[in-house]
Amino acid sequence: MAVTLQATEYGAGEPVAILHGLFGSGRNWANIAQRLSASWRVVAFDLRNHGGSPWSDTMDYVAMADDVRAAMRARGHSRYSMIGHSMGGKVAMVTALTEPSAVESLVVVDIAPASYPTMPYAAYVRAMRALDLGAISRRRDADAKLAGTVSDATQRAFLLQNLVLGDGPPHWRINLAAIEAALSILAGFPSLPTGLRYNGPALFIAGGKSLSLAAEHESVVAAQFPHAAIVRLAEAGHWVHTDAPEPFLGLVERFLATRIFSNAD
Repeated sequence: MAVTLQATEYGAGEPVAILHGLFGSGRNWANIAQRLSASWRVVAFDLRNHGGSPWSDTMDYVAMADDVRAAMRARGHSRYSMIGHSMGGKVAMVTALTEPSAVESLVVVDIAPASYPTMPYAAYVRAMRALDLGAISRRRDADAKLAGTVSDATQRAFLLQNLVLGDGPPHWRINLAAIEAALSILAGFPSLPTGLRYNGPALFIAGGKSLSLAAEHESVVAAQFPHAAIVRLAEAGHWVHTDAPEPFLGLVERFLATRIFSNAD
């Protein structure tokens, strides 16, 4: 059953849905959404078990695609473009493959329709669940306790955006138990009926410093998204939209406006 997703909406025009990655939320995309809102109606979602959206024990890509479709229909949008990063990119791909008539165009950020290892995400979830929140009054306390497992300070800061302080007892805004139970599902890609294709315009944007959308993934992308273009931003890692926001925006804006991508762009 679809859950009613929380979303922040910006601008006016043709609709564009933005879907964040694991441990994220729509607010991580606020700067990009605001820029795009000059030309489009942007709907930045919190996916189930994230941000302000409801929690559910079920967390698979078909269910999450149903959530997004229901949310867009509830807003009066029967056809729309989609931008999805990482986990959100898989949700966007499943939406496009299972209901291509609803998807005007597709932007997938640093992910492929493929399976990946669950590490280090499993360690991150375990470390977050192991924190004694009752003993934490400041974010830097939680940061210090996570440092033994999550060595990268930027990654810790990203994870700790989900820690709510000052609104009652400290708590996580994401459903860590459901996420941990679903990690193997989220790391994979669902087995959809043979022959499903999305024949609409698609742009896959990879981080040049990331392996999440590598050369070995290009054939599986082409098989399911035959009109997809793949472009790499050499200066970016997995979080392409934050590592290289201006080049990323330039690519997305041109693609959404023209629904084509050329290496001459």
